[in-house]
Amino acid sequence: MSELQTKYQKAIKFAAKKHADKNQLIPGTNLPYVVHLSNVAMEILIAAEKTDKFNSEFAVQVALLHDILEDTATTFDEIADEFGKEIAQAVIALTKNSKIHNEERMSDSLNRIKELPKEVWAVKLADRITNLQPPPEHWSFEKITAYQKQAVLIHTSLKGGNEYLEKRLWEKILDYLKYCTTDIK
Repeated sequence: MSELQTKYQKAIKFAAKKHADKNQLIPGTNLPYVVHLSNVAMEILIAAEKTDKFNSEFAVQVALLHDILEDTATTFDEIADEFGKEIAQAVIALTKNSKIHNEERMSDSLNRIKELPKEVWAVKLADRITNLQPPPEHWSFEKITAYQKQAVLIHTSLKGGNEYLEKRLWEKILDYLKYCTTDIK
């Protein structure tokens, strides 16, 4: 098994257990949360093939762990002990700070992401690509349009992070616009 495969397996098993301990599902579905994590990792693996000088071992681990601090009881120290400080710092940058006002959380996270290697930027782009699916039925029109606008902010803020993923995200943003209109008769 390659080093990438070994690191992928370790990270996905760790993340799957932590998210399953909370019985976390992908919002609006009955799918276990690990499906989202593996989709983000898949975006990263494809982007790695299309990107020069891309550290796929680092990026895949970050992709699989990116929501673990935000959604589980896992600590920064656990991640650092298990995967190293660089990965833990990337995961914390991708984690919205719940201690600041909700409207500022994404900008704060994006600013912290931009201080780190481009692979971390790529994980954020890949995360939003996979999240721009049909919105859960319980979401209000306002939440749907805010989510789309937030995707544009991510795209704009992380320009230059990964050309392939930027293009993919822009396509998803445009496609998501169909959920941001109302049928007025």
